[in-house]
Amino acid sequence: MRNSLHDTGSSSTTAAEGAGPSTVLARLEEFYDAVPRFSATAEDYGPLTLFVRTGPGWHYYGRPTLGGDGQFTAADVDRVRARQRKLGAPETFEWVHETTPGLRAAIEASGLEVHEHPLLVLELDGPSAAAPAAEDGPEVRVLTTDDPLLPSAVAVPHLAFAEPGTLVGAAGPEQLADATRTAIADGQVTRMIGRMEAGRTVVAATVGPDGLASASGCHQPVGGVSEIVAVATLPSLRRQGLARRVTAHLVEHARATGIRTVFLSASDDAVARIYESIGFRRAATALIAEPATEAATS
Repeated sequence: MRNSLHDTGSSSTTAAEGAGPSTVLARLEEFYDAVPRFSATAEDYGPLTLFVRTGPGWHYYGRPTLGGDGQFTAADVDRVRARQRKLGAPETFEWVHETTPGLRAAIEASGLEVHEHPLLVLELDGPSAAAPAAEDGPEVRVLTTDDPLLPSAVAVPHLAFAEPGTLVGAAGPEQLADATRTAIADGQVTRMIGRMEAGRTVVAATVGPDGLASASGCHQPVGGVSEIVAVATLPSLRRQGLARRVTAHLVEHARATGIRTVFLSASDDAVARIYESIGFRRAATALIAEPATEAATS
């Protein structure tokens, strides 16, 4: 995801001004709306907006229209889903429950399955935003576009997300070498370089014993807010604190470049606790909706 944020005013999908979490969530809503516009067009479906990619890469999702009235029906959701099917895009929606509580019922009435994920925030100008203590471990660095570590850093998340969870997995250096070649050949690395050159993505990685990335992650700044995404460890090297190390390094880069608020969505409570150990706090619940799996519907 995800220069300057605009003032949205008051609505049910943005929070009122003032101190506290509501202000943070309002900034995040602006961020969520701004980021896809760099590489997608926004199609208006009344209370919902569908972002449609303008080039190669991943498909985007539907989400509440910024500044909308917060009223949704299953028919609204169905219209977006029909457009997604026509585009060959996944029928997915993403939103924050606390800012748009009325969407879930319409989503579920449309037949989609909703998954909950902890949404964590770290305010870098607050009293609890001290830098995490330095730890021993492999080298971790922010990558430049010509860093030889970049292709494998791009490839690591694909292997990690194919083996979800925090347990040690099967994919190791051999699989990473194959995935790295694929990431180069299919343009993933080139697209990442483009985002880095445009200032939209910052990549960090730890260096593995074979000279390839052992863990990697990104932060994506817009104005004073940045989202940490795609933090992943090569499955065979899990349980060594590598993802925590990458995340802490991304936080420090964000702090050094003037970011006020860093946030992320954790896959589950166990992963959320890792981020809480470096200062993040739970602020809300990120919801992702998609068609139910065959196993869940059989």
